This record gives sequence, C-alpha cells and structure tokens, in this order.
Amino acid sequence: MSWAAHEFEHYFLQKHVGVKASFFGLVVGASVPDLFTKRFVYAAQNPAQFHRGWPGMGWTHSFIFGLAMAILVLALTRSRNWAVGILIGQWAHVATDVCDTAGVMPFFPFSTQSFSISMWKHAAASGRHGDAAAYYSSLGGVWDLFWFVMVVLFARNVLKAEYFRRVVVPADIGVWSFFHRRLHLSANGMLVVYRAYFLYGFSRMTAWFLYARFEVKVPWQPWWGGPGYLPGNDLSDAGPGEMVLRTLIGGVLFCIFVWLLWIVFVRRLWNRGYDPAVTTRGKGLRAVFH
Repeated sequence: MSWAAHEFEHYFLQKHVGVKASFFGLVVGASVPDLFTKRFVYAAQNPAQFHRGWPGMGWTHSFIFGLAMAILVLALTRSRNWAVGILIGQWAHVATDVCDTAGVMPFFPFSTQSFSISMWKHAAASGRHGDAAAYYSSLGGVWDLFWFVMVVLFARNVLKAEYFRRVVVPADIGVWSFFHRRLHLSANGMLVVYRAYFLYGFSRMTAWFLYARFEVKVPWQPWWGGPGYLPGNDLSDAGPGEMVLRTLIGGVLFCIFVWLLWIVFVRRLWNRGYDPAVTTRGKGLRAVFH
C-alpha cells in the first residue's frame, strides 16, 4: 500500500488529463479502494489476505472495480469528466499497489492471481504504526518522495492559481460553485482547499518518516524487498513466470469483456453524457476568478 503517493499522483495525472478529468473524481477514485478496507484491515486475522486477496476484499483493488464505479457514475450523473476521473484515480491506485509484496489482483474476476513486483513489504500485520514505520524504512518511502518530486519538477504548474482557474475549476464547476455559494469561499479560499491535499500528502510523508527514524528507531533499509527486519506478506504461490502468464490471460479476458461492455451499452452512456459546460452558476463562479 502507499501512504502518500496517491495524494501526489492526483496532481500529476491532472496535468496530463486536464479538464477532461474531475480532480475530485481522481481523489474519490484513488481513495475508495482503501475506504472499503483500511478501517478493518489492521483488525483482520490475516490483514494481507483481507486487504488484497480472494476470498477477501481484494476485488476493491482490481481494474473492474474502478470500471464499475465509473460506469455507475456516468449512468447516474451523465458527467464524463467525473467518470474519467474516477476511472483513472482508481486504476492509478491499483497500479501503485502492485509494488508491495501482497500485490493486487488486477484482472479479477478473470484471474485471482495476485501480481506483485515486491519492492517493499506489505506490513499491515504489524498494526498501523508498525506498517507506517516499515513503509518509511523501505523503498515505499522513496516511492512517495519520487511522486512528490515528479509533481514539483514536472507538474508544478498544476499548483498555480492560473491552472486552477483555467483547468481544475471548469472540470468541477458544480463542486466549486457549491463551495462558493454555500461555504462562501473566495477564489483564494478555493485555491487553498485545492492545494491542501498536496500539503496533506507532504506532511503525512514527512511525519511518518520522522516517526520511523526518531520515535521507534527502526533501521532504514531502502532496497528492493525491504525492510529486512520483518517478514512480508506474499499472497501468491506461483513463480514469476506463472504469475505473469496467469495475469496476462486474465488481462486478455478483461480486455474482451471491456470491449463487449462498450459495444453493448457503455458507448450509449458515453454519447448521452456531457463534458464540463459553462452553466449559469459557472458563469457566476468564473467572474469570481477575474
């Protein structure tokens, strides 16, 4: 699992998708998998199995879960940008969680094979604080720092007021209008809300790293498969070749299924959906930023 990378990924992804994706959709899509599991995972008898396996809640970390969420949102709201944001956010979460030893079942239910590259230990069995200490004593913490640097060096424009006004607000005109009308937030106030999620990720990353170094003083072992002071949770009994083969088969079946869904009814949902439009409320909100 990732502790702060998901927060930074939203901003990087927003830069490359632009107004076509809701920023709030990205946040919701990336947050939902752990919202279904994180509260209970540390109390589970086998946390890794509960979190990522089958039987268990591993289906929340599959591509089909994000697809189902996006289709449901598109059907209920007709908002393409929310559907795209949720899909990309959830799929980014799945792709990131491939990195720990528990891995994910990306193509569930077509394959229940857990796929992992085992960069760092899935250490939920150590409890929340032990999990955080292990994560920030391994390449997990480096992974979070990587995404922070990616935003600061290659996507820093997304944090600027002009980008927020030009791209982020139009993609979520209804949400920001609500903040302005109901909560009486000014343009600067809304910009603070938007940037706060990035600051939250940075603060979380920094605080947990310092906790691991100076409070519990566990060894810092940022190498592949670390940290070595505790066992990992590997949910797969397959070797690397078999794991890749099973995952590829599941991936092919998943792609066929998605294509059939598109042909049968998703295309019609997409065609009757809409992109962000300048509504009466949107025009009023736009005036706030000038």
